[in-house]
Amino acid sequence: MLRSRALLWLLLVACTSNTGGETSAGSTGSSGAVPGDSSGGATTGASEATPTTGGAGSTSEATGVTTGVVTTATETDGGPDLPGAAGWRSVLYPEDWTPAFTGPEGRFLHDFSYAGYRLGATELAQDLAAKTIDVVADHGADAGGMTDATAAFQAAIDAAAQAGGAVVMVPAGLYRIDGVLTVSASRVVLRGVGSAQSRLWFTRFDGMSYKSHLNFAGALKLSDEALLTVDGESRSREITVADAGAYSVGDDVAVGFVITPEFVEEHAMTGTWMVFNDAWQVFFWRTVVKVEGDTLTLDVPLRYPVKLRDAASVRRVDGYLREVGVEDLGLANAVGWDDAWAQSQVHALSLRGVKDAWVRGVASYASPGAPDDGFSKGRHLQSGGIEVVQGKRVTIADTSFALAEHRGGGGNGYLFEVSQSSEVLVRDCVGDAGRHNFIQNWGFGATGIVWLRVHSSGGVAVAVKDLDFGLTGLSEFHHSLATANLIDESTVDDGWGAVNRNAESSGAGHSSTQSAVWNPAGAGVVRSRQFGHGYVIGPGPFVKLETSLGVPGAEGTEPEDFIERAPKDAPGPLIPASLYEDQLARRLGG
Repeated sequence: MLRSRALLWLLLVACTSNTGGETSAGSTGSSGAVPGDSSGGATTGASEATPTTGGAGSTSEATGVTTGVVTTATETDGGPDLPGAAGWRSVLYPEDWTPAFTGPEGRFLHDFSYAGYRLGATELAQDLAAKTIDVVADHGADAGGMTDATAAFQAAIDAAAQAGGAVVMVPAGLYRIDGVLTVSASRVVLRGVGSAQSRLWFTRFDGMSYKSHLNFAGALKLSDEALLTVDGESRSREITVADAGAYSVGDDVAVGFVITPEFVEEHAMTGTWMVFNDAWQVFFWRTVVKVEGDTLTLDVPLRYPVKLRDAASVRRVDGYLREVGVEDLGLANAVGWDDAWAQSQVHALSLRGVKDAWVRGVASYASPGAPDDGFSKGRHLQSGGIEVVQGKRVTIADTSFALAEHRGGGGNGYLFEVSQSSEVLVRDCVGDAGRHNFIQNWGFGATGIVWLRVHSSGGVAVAVKDLDFGLTGLSEFHHSLATANLIDESTVDDGWGAVNRNAESSGAGHSSTQSAVWNPAGAGVVRSRQFGHGYVIGPGPFVKLETSLGVPGAEGTEPEDFIERAPKDAPGPLIPASLYEDQLARRLGG
């Protein structure tokens, strides 16, 4: 058996491409080289900003620009930096930074501060219904886990919908759910008394491929298309259309364009991007805040150019679920090993077509349905944790998902998954032992996503089911040009990838552009080979960096992504510690 595993290991290392974010399990070392990695151990290159010694304001060897060393930091307008704090600032984020700031060679950091519930401007749950419905007292749910509580839970959810919204209370207990639960109305919140006390145990597996056990399901409808008459500019909040007569302040809209041959060629993706070609795709989910003539002002800036060449237009969006949430619940759906692997992409929790929604205090736990021995012992999830699809202004906070059974190919083992969504904040969350713990997935239009103080560890891309064996699975950007996203003050102990994935995943191609990794810690690898500009700023001493060109995953990603380390004489850490929180304080502070 040991010999067989050794031979299998050699075969996997020799034959597996790592451009999709997977690298050999258990890789270590301080050189930055990852055993079995296709980059050949090249960790940095000409774009790395490693300042020389030279006192406050050291000069970068690569860029010739000043990296600011702050010996006594003072508060900027609205900024959270404390007086007396000592540290250094990025050349791309000076103390007088504004969203219009552009640094050397056209590099700039987007304003990521709009991510989250109500654009991060308020605490969660601002429109909470006063009515409370108790699943036990009002609908007779069995809190002992002995009988199926599906009907009782669904009845409570339906009653909340009929009341125009309510908090569905889940007292302490174990609730066996043999079916699926669906919320299809706004202002419905499921609330437990703690993830270790109020636990939902989902048992169904047959016929669950591409489905979820707990669903918040909006039904989005797009209408009233208006073609743009002027190219929409990145970082601008204004778009001009042929006729704005159908639009009013407060309207939800989608801004998008056709994936034309010219757009594909512009990104050197001819023959790679094919799934969405010649179809209109949403790139930005927005709200109209001002109408002046035929110019619409949006609540959040565009993150990428929107061109007339590609039949760019805006469309009204109806059908969102709003002010919905899940709080303080434990979720588990792990089953037998073969049963879990017989299905694909089974999520515990799904948020589709939602806005101003939240999840907080949720955690997976060891499923009562998992066998007491074998690979399934102690597992939490069949495959996926939470997904957010076609949502906007969503916060996922203080939540953990772990220990997926099915971590094989085909979209399995994604613990925190965001697709085709705008302004999603994932903060203070833990992903452990998935395939890709934190991931942007499928299609165009993932933008403004912020992963703040998340911890990713133990990711494995299982290649051999019956050995539960494979390569390290990185958190990553997975598909089709995710624009302007942020990994912020997070700990990466397995890895995070942003590369050209070429033909993988139905032609994912360039997976990210203009995204930033800010102040990362951990012992994993950050693999940043983004289309156009990409940024890694303030990496911790044990983070392994890969940005070099001329290797698989780097095709067409020139220039090499920008790396900026602490100056050798820096009197303290990177300031601010969190880019998102500092930008949010600046925006809200005026």
